Amino acid sequence: MSAATDSPETDVATAVAAAAELLGSARDVTLLAHVQPDADALGSALALGTVLARRGAQVRVSFGSPAGAPESLRPLDALGLLVPPDEVPAAPDLLVMCDTAAVERLGSLADRLAAARASLLIDHHASNPGFGDVQVLDPSAEATAVLVHRVLTAMGATIDATVGACLYAGLVTDTSGFRRAGPAAHRMAAQLLEAGVDVEAVLRPISDDHPFSWLGALADVLHDARLDPDAAGGHGLVSAVVPVALMERFRVEEVDGVVDLLRTASEADVAVVAKQVGPRRWSLSMRSRTVDVAAAAVALGGGGHPRAAGVTLDGEPAEVLDRLKAVLGR
Repeated sequence: MSAATDSPETDVATAVAAAAELLGSARDVTLLAHVQPDADALGSALALGTVLARRGAQVRVSFGSPAGAPESLRPLDALGLLVPPDEVPAAPDLLVMCDTAAVERLGSLADRLAAARASLLIDHHASNPGFGDVQVLDPSAEATAVLVHRVLTAMGATIDATVGACLYAGLVTDTSGFRRAGPAAHRMAAQLLEAGVDVEAVLRPISDDHPFSWLGALADVLHDARLDPDAAGGHGLVSAVVPVALMERFRVEEVDGVVDLLRTASEADVAVVAKQVGPRRWSLSMRSRTVDVAAAAVALGGGGHPRAAGVTLDGEPAEVLDRLKAVLGR
């Protein structure tokens, strides 16, 4: 069941109801986040998993890579639901995919989709082609956590401080601190706070807790940043490179925050960070104010949202950035 026919709002509501019914009767559930999970992906999976486990279902939460969850997100796993990829059943009874824009984003666990008895997709990426038996797919939702909140509400689930912390982590990070949140998302945040969510406890490990040594490394990265005011059709582009030495030395929590600092440059609409993930492989993280970076990412084999997207390319850093600029220029 997809959320992409005549009336998007009606279709999403129908898909949410179908998802609630499917989850309500599930006894064995495998929830997957995308590879390199962020707060929205893992928080969404853990919120659902926590509710289902409390209802007596056998629940496991996992992702294809890396080997462990980001340190800052581990406190969200209050019930110890996280398992390594090799403990994910080869043929899950019910497979739930959270915040996964494409099947490939499941990484080494992508084959579980075809083998699953039933599958559910919950996602908000505009580039998502749609997959799974039931699809709660709504690009207008600010975060996958918003859609999970709707599903949990339809299930009649109790959203307490533990579940709420998982949802709040996804909501606040995917809206850039509520900069891109609409009225409904703010109302949802208020409900989570009323449920007892401790905002400081959720956010400090994610965005406000870094080793002192990172400050010097960050200074070097920003010192070498480059501004191209003519790129992106004249909207301007600011870019920085994070070499593999820093990728190996620091946590994803540190590295992923670089693009949010770059995007504050007033002369550029688009900010890009090239993160070295192989000898000649670079993961590009993009943010923008008005330019549709998702379209550029899709053109190069990636995906994401109009204002936040990513793609992985091979080559030298200057070469891959030039490829991106060429697409943005169109």
